[in-house]
Amino acid sequence: MLYERKMNPIEKFKKWIKEETEKSSVRIPSACCLTSIGLNGYPNSRFVSLKEILDNKFVITGSLNSKKGIELLANPKSSLTFWWTETERQIRIQGNSVQIENELADKYFRERNKESQIVSQISKQGTEIGNLAELIKLFQKQKIEYNNIEISRPNDWSGFYVIPKRIEFMEFKKNRFHFRELFTFEDDNWNKIILQP
Repeated sequence: MLYERKMNPIEKFKKWIKEETEKSSVRIPSACCLTSIGLNGYPNSRFVSLKEILDNKFVITGSLNSKKGIELLANPKSSLTFWWTETERQIRIQGNSVQIENELADKYFRERNKESQIVSQISKQGTEIGNLAELIKLFQKQKIEYNNIEISRPNDWSGFYVIPKRIEFMEFKKNRFHFRELFTFEDDNWNKIILQP
């Protein structure tokens, strides 16, 4: 098994997402599938938006009381999967999730539009609801009340760093010999191997 050292998959990721963003017409090219381990032991997957990469860590946000928040706090093992149609590329990331700092959560919350801020404040994401119309009515009321008022970040709204341990890049080829590179972080180094298609 041949290893190559001192490669940086984070820079490769940035290059790939830039290329996809330049070609793509989709509204959120940063969308990715986040998988956490459920409290019942089964994996749970949902799509989220990658906010940015900070210090080689992938940042996502959301409610700490949502299923994803509860699961990531209980078990930090997680994965992110990106599929990009225009460039026909896939990236799979495995790592550990750590809650972001409050100051950073404040920044991301301020960047959300007013409607999204209100929904984050009034909704208990993912829990059962008897009457959706009541929640919509509350939303309309809050929208009027907060028209010219800044909304503070709810205590249960934050985000997570996904600190990568494994990153796999795959480029799809018409001849089915897809090119796959697997980077693993060991002993403070990224090691790379090539995988069979």
